[in-house]
Amino acid sequence: MSYPHYGPSAYGPPPQTHPNGTTILVLGILSLVVCTFIGPFAWVMGNTALREIDESGYYYDNRSAVQAGRICGIISSVMLILVAGFLVLVFGMALVTGGFSS
Repeated sequence: MSYPHYGPSAYGPPPQTHPNGTTILVLGILSLVVCTFIGPFAWVMGNTALREIDESGYYYDNRSAVQAGRICGIISSVMLILVAGFLVLVFGMALVTGGFSS
């Protein structure tokens, strides 16, 4: 006895892959390892991709990669803000105390 072949869509549409998923993950990882200046780009692209995934109603198999890249971008952006704030504080203290005068 053989069973009829219903095709790959017997249980719903096949999972899709978001076209920017890998790019967001790579940008997020690179923002932590190499250059923190690309962290905000990963964060914004991740937000946009997650919004597109949620509004589409389809199952995307790389949603976790998009989320991971977005989280890495958030962490990198926070680190960038903290370092910039520390540098402003240090240079401000040097200006106030006369550290730049000879």
